[in-house]
Amino acid sequence: MKFGRIAWQGAIHEVTPGSDAKVRLADGREIAEGQFTWLPPVEVGTVFALGLNYADHAKELAFKAPETPLVFLKGPNAITGHKAFSRRPSDATYMHYECELAVVIGKTGYRIAREDAMEHVAGYSVANDYAIRDYLENYYRPNLRVKNRDACTPLGPWLVTRDEIANPMKLALSTRVNGKTTQQGTTADMIFDIPTLIAYLSSFMTLNPGDVILTGTPEGLADVKAGDVVETEIEGVGCLINTIVDDQTWSATA
Repeated sequence: MKFGRIAWQGAIHEVTPGSDAKVRLADGREIAEGQFTWLPPVEVGTVFALGLNYADHAKELAFKAPETPLVFLKGPNAITGHKAFSRRPSDATYMHYECELAVVIGKTGYRIAREDAMEHVAGYSVANDYAIRDYLENYYRPNLRVKNRDACTPLGPWLVTRDEIANPMKLALSTRVNGKTTQQGTTADMIFDIPTLIAYLSSFMTLNPGDVILTGTPEGLADVKAGDVVETEIEGVGCLINTIVDDQTWSATA
């Protein structure tokens, strides 16, 4: 099944897909797009983000592929929903999208065996983990200023339950900027697959429901400018849409 979360009439509601691009409330009422605000599809806990988890992407950035998972954390301020705005700072010279499969944890676990890892997955969503390349400082990328900008990690629109995806390690990913395809890849090219990541992370800390693992992005990066509409799509999971804005527009909408 697919589940989403919206803000509507002063409250937060869990929704499912409705008819004619509407969403359906728990009581059966349907609401049209434009009458509500999309939220991330889950109450997000800890966000783990993978750097260089696709060999072609590591090569694209002139980095050696890691021998162990390269993981960093993201603050809650970075996460936003479907159809939201992300700001390109006025001093940035290169800001790029990253279409990523988001793995949502549904069951608490510590020292989870690799063969048991998928039992701890609630489902999947689409993430777009923007990076501002100007602020890269050393081999341990991405650093704090690159990846923790307010509202620069859209997530959604749906949480697709684990049972709906037969093989999460064989999904097509793509990104379109203003309707033009700029990135294509497949989760089959991940260096560290989902069970490996869950086993690795839980080997030194407890994973909890609502924690999210952003599994990395394939090659095909492009600079995005204010006004660009960016669509990140993953086969069977959904299409996440987001718009880049400048400082002035951001200030007016924040």
